[in-house]
Amino acid sequence: MKVEPYLFFNGHCEEAMLFYQQAIGAEVIFQMRMDESPTPTQPGALPPGFENKIMHASLRIGESTVMVSDGNSDMQPSFKGFSLSLGIADVAEAERKFNALAQGGKITVPMAPTFWSPCFGMLEDRFGVGWMVIAAAPN
Repeated sequence: MKVEPYLFFNGHCEEAMLFYQQAIGAEVIFQMRMDESPTPTQPGALPPGFENKIMHASLRIGESTVMVSDGNSDMQPSFKGFSLSLGIADVAEAERKFNALAQGGKITVPMAPTFWSPCFGMLEDRFGVGWMVIAAAPN
């Protein structure tokens, strides 16, 4: 059994996917648009203009999979009550990925040493997704 996050970007999924590819090296391993579905969408189920939006995609981030979609709403997405945790072996790489994810977003805890990590920080990216970036403690 495993848990995989599924994020709904309400019309901004393709933009988010490109951002994560550039910021943290996410790899798109599957993608299907609404108009590619083998089952036709019920009339009125999608906002106008959503025909070409992302119905489902899977991103590989390191050894993890994050699933993403535009969903069926053009309302502002809300990512509350959780954060994605990005564990990185190298401090310099952790800082680089933290800064890349923070572009256009909001840093909530600047990168700094803690008792459990040589470098830890928290941010909300430009899509509102919370991230914790943690450099691994030396062995």
